[in-house]
Amino acid sequence: MGKHEIIDMALQLKAAERYEVVEKIMQSLDKPDPEIDMAWAEEALHRARACDAGRMKTLPFEDIFGGK
Repeated sequence: MGKHEIIDMALQLKAAERYEVVEKIMQSLDKPDPEIDMAWAEEALHRARACDAGRMKTLPFEDIFGGK
């Protein structure tokens, strides 16, 4: 069975059933990757240390997102 047949079958389901199918598919795609998590943690630590040491320029929130 190909993807087009699966989509056609899914579209025949009731809205709540389609939602359940979508949720299951999305959960299967949203798996944490330990290597990526570790890389981001290291980068965050590097940036925090650079900021604390005065080696990184910071900008006020308002300058980035406006005063509202």
